[in-house]
Amino acid sequence: MAQVTITIDGKAYRMACEEGQEGHLETLASRFDRYVGHLKGQFGEIGDLRLTVMAGIMVMDELSELNRRIASLEGELDVLKAEGNGFAEAQHKSEVAMIHTLSELAGRLEGITAKLNARPAQNPPN
Repeated sequence: MAQVTITIDGKAYRMACEEGQEGHLETLASRFDRYVGHLKGQFGEIGDLRLTVMAGIMVMDELSELNRRIASLEGELDVLKAEGNGFAEAQHKSEVAMIHTLSELAGRLEGITAKLNARPAQNPPN
């Protein structure tokens, strides 16, 4: 287990994390420190615990909004997938109908060609 020292509101905290996660933990701590600093700038010295709780609530509000947006985007993706599947099915039906129609036309043309080939040649008028 790795050890990292992070700073929140000017106070150092020693934290444990998985090996290789030190930079990630430091980045998270830095972001959280910005929330605390922002609140401290707005409200002044209101106590460490209160600042931490307010910063935590701000982070949770942001997380809640992001989760709502993700759910909305997942819903839109589901609709697009369903529409895409419907489009593919409609396209397949259209292709099958076109193949059937072309096959019928080819059969008719073969019939007409056979009739024309079976006719005796007519001499052109002079």
